[in-house]
Amino acid sequence: MNREKLLMDMFTAIRNELGNSNWWPADSTFEVMVGAVLTQNTNWKNVEKAIQTLKQQNLLTPQSMLDLTQDELAALIRPAGYYNLKAKRLQNLLRWFKDIANFEFSAVDHLSIDELRSELLAVNGIGQETADSILLYAFGRPSFVVDAYTRRIFNRHSLIEEDIYYDDLRDFFMDVLPHDVALFNEYHAFIVRIAKEWCLKKEARCETCPLRNFLE
Repeated sequence: MNREKLLMDMFTAIRNELGNSNWWPADSTFEVMVGAVLTQNTNWKNVEKAIQTLKQQNLLTPQSMLDLTQDELAALIRPAGYYNLKAKRLQNLLRWFKDIANFEFSAVDHLSIDELRSELLAVNGIGQETADSILLYAFGRPSFVVDAYTRRIFNRHSLIEEDIYYDDLRDFFMDVLPHDVALFNEYHAFIVRIAKEWCLKKEARCETCPLRNFLE
């Protein structure tokens, strides 16, 4: 199997039917970073409510959020769920961002993608999916984001094992695809769209799925 050709053919088939995704929706790269933490274990509509609250209070800036107490931040992001935990994680991330870059995204340009990923993973509460989301969507680094949707779709197409480790699943894409930020951005967005509309957890609507021609 030529994995690169297969993955690119799947990408093209989805794009031909769905068009571009224009993801991640945000007014700033910092908003993307915040959203990557808030979206853990919740849906995007709840994240949008939390971010809108921060905007309305003129608090969607790194220093402003860091100056809040954890309880104050938790109250503001309550719609995103797990708000106490996420407030703690956000402030851990903000302290790291201040220490390493003084809140300037360009200040870490000298770090390799692996170095920056290791830095993010060392922040308490920042897991692999969140780190890769921040790398790709906030820092503009070609780090492929995988999740439960990725595992479900590609397992159902018999391309990976259901219990594959996160890093192995990430490498399934990273090892063969061109390391292109726009490609990785769009591919992950396509996977989410496919999983939400066709490749549902309890039901596979294969007959109308953009990937229907890739089933064995």
